[in-house]
Amino acid sequence: MTDNTIRLAKRVAEMIPCSRAEADKYIAGGWISVDGVVVEEAGARVADEQDVVIHPDATLIELVPVTILLHKPAGFSAGVDTDAAPALECLTQETLLLADHGKQRFLKRHLSNLTLTSPLETKASGLVIYTQDFRVARKLVDEGQRVEQEYIVEVGGAIREGGLAALNHGLTFNGKEIAPMKVSWQNETRLRFALKGVKPGQITHMCRMVGLSVVSIKRIRVGRISMAGLPVGQWRYLHEYERF
Repeated sequence: MTDNTIRLAKRVAEMIPCSRAEADKYIAGGWISVDGVVVEEAGARVADEQDVVIHPDATLIELVPVTILLHKPAGFSAGVDTDAAPALECLTQETLLLADHGKQRFLKRHLSNLTLTSPLETKASGLVIYTQDFRVARKLVDEGQRVEQEYIVEVGGAIREGGLAALNHGLTFNGKEIAPMKVSWQNETRLRFALKGVKPGQITHMCRMVGLSVVSIKRIRVGRISMAGLPVGQWRYLHEYERF
């Protein structure tokens, strides 16, 4: 049986024109579509009758690494344990919040070589950050102990006398004194925690120490980046102007 296809890179090189190596870079950059579908695999082949289109903004400039903000549902693993399905499974083209991703084009390569910067307990929901950018990783991983995080915690039970003050400062965890933080009531059953260097299990332990049981935990902010407007199970790209 005769193969009537040719390498996509050869077709692109003839269309632009450019070298095969440059054509491969255009393909890897997500600038080439075949029959209306973006193709990122340099080894792809096409038939003569297939429609190959080069994006009008196509460039050979190196693609900028991306940072992803995910509203993790409770029950998915995000770096604390491996018993549950990984939160990475939530990152698909279908779950991308299109209305809030600006000019960033979705590419399959955006979902590879990602670093989880701020682990979150499996039972908790909320903001989880993945990045390809070493600068973001350095800020949130290497210097993460200095970055404030904000949580909303639903609780049950009755807080002991002086419990709120103790949550702000005065408790220990794993035999060490917990650094001062900002804890306040949002309503009768909801506490807001703003703290740095939080450890897995720490918030649940703190609540237990003052007579409260944790119903749910949601992280809503890391540094200056909040989860506002991001539905559960969906994700978006960090914008160029946003900083942690």
